[in-house]
Amino acid sequence: MKSILKILSLFLLFTVCSCKYYNFTGTGKIDADTFQVNYFQNTADLIEPGIERTFTITLQEILQNQTNLNLVSQGGDLLYEGEITEYRITPMSATADQRAAQNRLTISVLVRFSNRKKEDDDFEKRFSFYHDYPANEQMTGSRLTTALDEIFERITQDIFNESLAKW
Repeated sequence: MKSILKILSLFLLFTVCSCKYYNFTGTGKIDADTFQVNYFQNTADLIEPGIERTFTITLQEILQNQTNLNLVSQGGDLLYEGEITEYRITPMSATADQRAAQNRLTISVLVRFSNRKKEDDDFEKRFSFYHDYPANEQMTGSRLTTALDEIFERITQDIFNESLAKW
């Protein structure tokens, strides 16, 4: 019985200690303590009010939830900035009488990432994703909320992966 307890204790010790060097988000050890997310302006031709605030907060939350970095308002080791460059609704498929059966909302975000401690990681890149919905529904209310949640979750995860996850 004592040998089983020793083995379990050693396993627990190695498991806890190894988390210092690796975690399940794939970030490994980040050479930074703080991050800063500047407000992402909406410069798209078609403006949907409030999405710039929602996107900025969503990006802050994914970084807080998937790292142990501290959010700061200025002077962060990691800096995320950019703008929403596209908010577009396009028909995707048609019915027999040439009406749209399905629409697609596409949002694109231009991101400039700077790592003050490792400038080789810096990049400027466009991230984009979409949400398809029935053409007989309007992109308002809960439909808009669902679409933004889906799109921003994917875009922010892609930004996280590009900037911090080193798979």
